Amino acid sequence: MGVTGVKVAAAGAGLPSPAHLPAHHLSVVVPMYNEVDNAAALIDAVRTALAAYPQPWELVVVDDGSRDATAAALRRHARATGAPVRVISLARNFRQTAAMQAGIDAAQGDVIVTMDGDLQNDPRDIPRLVQRLLTEDLDIVAGWRVKRQDGFWLRRLPSQLANRLIRRITGLPFHDLGCSLKAFRASVLREVRLYGEMHRFIPAWLSTVTSPARMAEEPVDHHPRLHGTSKYGLSRTLRVLVDLLAVTFFQRFAARPGHFFGVIGLAVLGAGLAILGYLGVLKLLLGEDIGGRPLLSLGFFCSIGGLQFLTTGVLAELLIRIYYGARHGQPYVVRQDDGRDEPRA
Repeated sequence: MGVTGVKVAAAGAGLPSPAHLPAHHLSVVVPMYNEVDNAAALIDAVRTALAAYPQPWELVVVDDGSRDATAAALRRHARATGAPVRVISLARNFRQTAAMQAGIDAAQGDVIVTMDGDLQNDPRDIPRLVQRLLTEDLDIVAGWRVKRQDGFWLRRLPSQLANRLIRRITGLPFHDLGCSLKAFRASVLREVRLYGEMHRFIPAWLSTVTSPARMAEEPVDHHPRLHGTSKYGLSRTLRVLVDLLAVTFFQRFAARPGHFFGVIGLAVLGAGLAILGYLGVLKLLLGEDIGGRPLLSLGFFCSIGGLQFLTTGVLAELLIRIYYGARHGQPYVVRQDDGRDEPRA
């Protein structure tokens, strides 16, 4: 068990047969973008992995505005095989997080598994993750790619550095937050909304609605990419850092943003008033000239800045009540399918 309660176990350790699991409906959510060469192979891999699964399941594939024939290939192969596959096509490329959220919203199961569509995640790990989720009464079981099959400098090293930073800031000792293969209880997963690049921080988001003791990490297999090109690059680093700031804020101050801004405001305002008070003593009691002192400007701007922080805290408190009280908007738009399978130019 990790330092904050996240459980880590050896692959398959002590898990019962899937036949002894509680009744449930499994939804496998896969976002895809320009993966026409992997479309049929993905459906076949999931069908093979879940062929003996004793509970009903579905595969929800979200075509994230692909410019090739990904959606058409998915639909054709699903019809040919008779697999329980639903294809959702987004109006444009909203990126992976929004596509994943679209799939989660469309999923009908009470257990949801997410994974990438490039076949580097192994669908054969799905039953094991679900077993552990239900057997140990957890809310999330995250995959851990112990033996990654990616390049070191452009993929593994940046990932290791990012995971180390995220562990330190969030306090959740997951080794591989970038692994999309995760199993969730749908009722808990739907308590959070994903946007930006937030799919990497799902455990951190879930820590705002559930205990880290109900989270686990499970070693999973990882394969090299055989078809298509990777959609990841070093450009995502800055987006991840910005989203990490947002995650940290929501993790600690989601229900009390006024405390965050209020503490800063009081400190800055206090410093400003102390400076102005000191200068006032020099002027009124000692008769010194303070008009040309830079300290006067500093005290004035600190006082104004402190008041602005306090005001921002009050507004943030009002907004957070609207946020929790209103229905959240969707970070995506679903394309209304006209029944044609032609790829978009």
